[in-house]
Amino acid sequence: MPARRSCLSVPGSSERKLGKAAGLAADEVVIDLEDAVAVAAKDEARAATVAALSSWRGGGVAVRVNAPGTPWCHLDIAALGGLAQLPASIVVPKVQSAGDLNFVDRLLDGVEAGSGRREPLRVQALIETAAGLARVQEIAAASPRLDALILGYADLAASLGGTRDLDAWLPAQHAIVVAARAHGLQAIDGPYLGVAPDDGFHAAAARARDLGFDGKWAIHPSQVEALNAAFTPDAGEVERARAIVAALDDAEEGAVQLDGEMLDEAVRAAALRVLARAGAT
Repeated sequence: MPARRSCLSVPGSSERKLGKAAGLAADEVVIDLEDAVAVAAKDEARAATVAALSSWRGGGVAVRVNAPGTPWCHLDIAALGGLAQLPASIVVPKVQSAGDLNFVDRLLDGVEAGSGRREPLRVQALIETAAGLARVQEIAAASPRLDALILGYADLAASLGGTRDLDAWLPAQHAIVVAARAHGLQAIDGPYLGVAPDDGFHAAAARARDLGFDGKWAIHPSQVEALNAAFTPDAGEVERARAIVAALDDAEEGAVQLDGEMLDEAVRAAALRVLARAGAT
């Protein structure tokens, strides 16, 4: 799976912002056809997104389609699944059950069979309702196309009727990370709801990183560099991870000590994750 340290959301209805986003350092640009696009502009935004993808010169790109059950979801998926290469994945919002992803799978199977697309379109599930959070383990196991679970704060706050205080989100964050790790998926934290990379933003990014998330969404280009830095291990972490892997490779038994710490295969798994984040071998 591609790195998703920073996922920058960009409205599909803005040609100017789409053009600018392609040149930014975000690991993934997420073109938004859902919340960022007015009802009257849905068809226009879909056409503009397809046109932008046909000449995309940037890095990773995904598209957030409209939610299952809306009048636009199947149209979005049909248009994107018929493209030859890009996007690499779609983000499905408001996933509430395995059935939502089963619907997406069946639709994509038919669209891709007709278009001759070589690489199956991957899927990311946005968990942003109480029902989706309650069924997150079921959702995580629902589709062979699934790459990532994303925690969506704004809609989930409305669904739960709760606070947006950082500490209050710990149970939801844990649920997403556990489900993702149990099913070999990436765990992506949703956006900080301010546009500036201020102290609150940095605290939210650090919390997500420390909990085990692989990356976080951004809603403004100024946040991208900070997210890339936050989710990239520093030199000391990489050196330590390499030492752990080397020590366990050389061990004659299943566990070994390194600098007073007992190492085992669970510690190796964490070290390998650090190396993968750093792009190290």
